[in-house]
Amino acid sequence: MAITDFLERNAKLYPSEISLVEINPANQPDRTVTWREYNLIETSPSEKYRREMTWKEFDIKANRFANLLLTRGIKKGDKVAILLMNCLEWLPIYFGILKTGALAVPMNYRYTAEEIKYCLELAEADVLVFGPEFIGRVEQIFDHLHGVKTFFYVGENRPSFADSYDKLVAYCSSTAPAVELKDDDDAAIYFSSGTTGFPKAILHTHAALVSACIVEQKHHMQTRDDVFLLIPPLYHTGAKMHWFGSLMVGGKAVILRGVKPEWVLQAVSEEKATIVWLLVPWIQDILDAIDRGEINLKDYRTEQWRLMHAGAQPVPPSLIRRWKEVFPNHQYDTNYGLSESSGPGCVHLGVENLHKVGSIGKAGYLWEAAIVKDNGEPVAPGEVGELIVKGPGVMKCYYRNPEATAEILKDGWLYTGDVARMDEDGFIYLVDRKKDVIISGGENIYPVQIEDFLRTHDAIKDAAVIGLPDNRLGEIAAAIIELKEGAVCTEEDINEFCKELPRYKRPHKVIFAQVPRNATGKIEKPKLREIYCGKRLVEAQTTK
Repeated sequence: MAITDFLERNAKLYPSEISLVEINPANQPDRTVTWREYNLIETSPSEKYRREMTWKEFDIKANRFANLLLTRGIKKGDKVAILLMNCLEWLPIYFGILKTGALAVPMNYRYTAEEIKYCLELAEADVLVFGPEFIGRVEQIFDHLHGVKTFFYVGENRPSFADSYDKLVAYCSSTAPAVELKDDDDAAIYFSSGTTGFPKAILHTHAALVSACIVEQKHHMQTRDDVFLLIPPLYHTGAKMHWFGSLMVGGKAVILRGVKPEWVLQAVSEEKATIVWLLVPWIQDILDAIDRGEINLKDYRTEQWRLMHAGAQPVPPSLIRRWKEVFPNHQYDTNYGLSESSGPGCVHLGVENLHKVGSIGKAGYLWEAAIVKDNGEPVAPGEVGELIVKGPGVMKCYYRNPEATAEILKDGWLYTGDVARMDEDGFIYLVDRKKDVIISGGENIYPVQIEDFLRTHDAIKDAAVIGLPDNRLGEIAAAIIELKEGAVCTEEDINEFCKELPRYKRPHKVIFAQVPRNATGKIEKPKLREIYCGKRLVEAQTTK
């Protein structure tokens, strides 16, 4: 089956039930207005606090955009890129693309103009759908793009070089286009996070996306009664594939445009959210706001909130223990995955395994996992090696990059590039990224272990550890430490605290600064290396 079948089924079975809600907390609360009413109201949807859409309206919007694309000559196998902030239009546009047989190409909203151009041309995009936040960046590359023939603009104050999505879809047929879709048809191109340079284009089929729906629902047991609060960016596989569990059962989802702690709790309370997926920085912010007395949980309705799950990066065990002290009745889960594995779920902790917090779990539903040496042979239990996974969500390939594909796909196994170990019970623990391992005086140092330790300090909000070049040891570990608001801490304090670590793991250098993270919560270590390794190299050259 194609993933669009779930949408069409929900539209038939639950036509009047709410599928999606968008909340924009930056605007004052207003009355709830349906999608259809917005076509008749002069006030801009972007000025509204809350918008909602039924399953039938969702399907109609997808059909209208699909038929608009077909009138512009889009056909099966073409590519349509999406460059939008999270909004109510995002998912109907995504499914409209899929209904034509074309490939949806979601793009990172943090991309520079150069990166947008690179990714559009790498994916061989024929159409770009973009919003007001990206006018300037698209204008920079408009005259230099190769291949993109059509531009659709979502929003007000349309630039002259683009067509209005909002006006044109209103005149298109609401009937599903007669395009046959099969399991093995190409469905989407996602981009790697680009932490090692320009992103790679990851090609997935409809079968892979459907498997993500099945795996997610199996892991978190969504029903139509669940309400999923969706906060991370929809261009990323993590947020979307977690929502796929709601799609499969016809459950409501709430798109929250903003991540302030009070906004998250207000949305949970007002929309009666039962499932929330959070990134580590947001968990920290919520707990810190509660600790400072800025948030009183008695002001919110949270008793229906049953599951908090986190992922996209290693989750410090100390943070989850702290969360459970505040929310003792919450189930907790974490998932491990990559865009190359259709997002989260190829490794899964499970809500029943709270005693294994710190582990990413075991192979997920329908998945296999192993830890191997550089030669591909399995390591002994407890030994460190590379995590590899196999399952129905593995990507088809890196689009137009057979060399990179051959490096990561071997005999059906996806080589993740993550260093891990397995305990005596079969639970997997991430150690670090292969490329992030620091080799200091012949010893392998895994930054994640030091970062987890540093975050247990009461004054530390976040920490990142990178290797700096050193003439004697080759590399030394440097800790970039972001303090909590109002906290006071010195380098001497950190050095004293780190005496609990083995000597070779202790940071040789402490830097107090903000820890940069991308939109999916991952520490941007290449950026830190560029800042601090570059400075160190200049200092070394000057000394000579």
